[in-house]
Amino acid sequence: MTCSEFLKELTDYLDDTMDAQTKAELEDHLQWCHNCYVICNTTKMTIEIYRDSNMYELPEDLRGRLRSAILNKCHGHEHNESS
Repeated sequence: MTCSEFLKELTDYLDDTMDAQTKAELEDHLQWCHNCYVICNTTKMTIEIYRDSNMYELPEDLRGRLRSAILNKCHGHEHNESS
């Protein structure tokens, strides 16, 4: 599993709404990929912090920039793995 594939499945993983095989593949990826582990763990902690608070909707431009930054970081990581 690549980092990009992991990111596509992250929401379902955090919501625990995926099949057992895909979940196992994601958890295997988290065992060796530090970047995805940090993203997953940080996202989990953020959800926990804000679970009981009012929802804050990110502005669309900020959401897009954040997603792009994460994907760029993961793409750079994938290139480093193949080197």
